[in-house]
Amino acid sequence: MDLKPLITLLALVNPLAIVPFFIHYTQGFSVAQRQRTITISSISAFSVIAACALLGLQILDFFSISLASFQVGGGLLLMTSALSMLNAQPAEAKTTQGEVDDASSRASIAVVPLTIPLLTGPATMSTVVIYADRAQTFLQHAALVGYGVVIALATYVCFTLAEPIARVLGQTGINVMTRLMGLILAALSVEVMASGLVKLFPALAAG
Repeated sequence: MDLKPLITLLALVNPLAIVPFFIHYTQGFSVAQRQRTITISSISAFSVIAACALLGLQILDFFSISLASFQVGGGLLLMTSALSMLNAQPAEAKTTQGEVDDASSRASIAVVPLTIPLLTGPATMSTVVIYADRAQTFLQHAALVGYGVVIALATYVCFTLAEPIARVLGQTGINVMTRLMGLILAALSVEVMASGLVKLFPALAAG
């Protein structure tokens, strides 16, 4: 297992791009409430990634979905996310203004919408399942779960330093980083789709 899954996940989750959402959602929170939100969001992000890594393939088997089909579908989701990021939008952000306003009034917004769908949405989940299939040994599966720990730590750090990051980078800096990650993600999505298409249509490999 190389670092490609980690790079893909970091590009997808991209907690830096979610910093403005986090600041908006936690306006008026006390220090303790904000810290609790940060902790729960980080743990939830790890839980989603770990669950997909350990149980994702079994879920596909249950629904009789071939991995090749899932790779093509997952690749399309990645490409959609990449296009959003190239337009300086968070990869997984699908919330409306009404949902934003509603979330702001809740006692806890750590799991929904911060973790799902903003941090770990369908594209992230499908990516983890695809890489879980490529893991052949226990250590490789453990590494994939370990990448979830890295994502959780990155989320924790970015949310903890949300206000300083927003001041230093500004919206322009966050947009530039989001676009760069989107470019990387677009290339990776093509690779995932190509792999799935070759499995579905072996004749493509001969060409």
